[in-house]
Amino acid sequence: MLENKKKPNPVDTHVGSRVRLRRTMLGMSQEKLGESLGITFQQIQKYEKGSNRIGASRLQRMSEVLNVPVAFFFEDAPGGIDGKDGFAEPSGPDYVVDFLSSTEGLQLNRAFVRIADPKVRRRVIDLVRTLADTAAADDKA
Repeated sequence: MLENKKKPNPVDTHVGSRVRLRRTMLGMSQEKLGESLGITFQQIQKYEKGSNRIGASRLQRMSEVLNVPVAFFFEDAPGGIDGKDGFAEPSGPDYVVDFLSSTEGLQLNRAFVRIADPKVRRRVIDLVRTLADTAAADDKA
């Protein structure tokens, strides 16, 4: 017997994940975003999961509330029609979105952007690379 559950469209899922990414980057709750849009936090949850599509006017209003252009929600969206991918395999999970959606990634990002000195930023990057290389070498040993 065939399962009749409809899966969310990958673009709707992607747009929802970008809404969640931006909302969490701003430290905004689902409830606060919902209030700004005149809808419930449960509706925000459905949008973020991709189970409900976001209409054009609502997406425009979200872009205003979240202070990003509408195009932000479609960056790296699956199934682009620009032909750049050709016969390439579909890309894997968006590791940047996954990283920034994690508590640690969000904390690291917030702290990093507060570092004004470019030299200090470079040293932080070098430190993280060294730690990652050390951990990778330990895993191989």
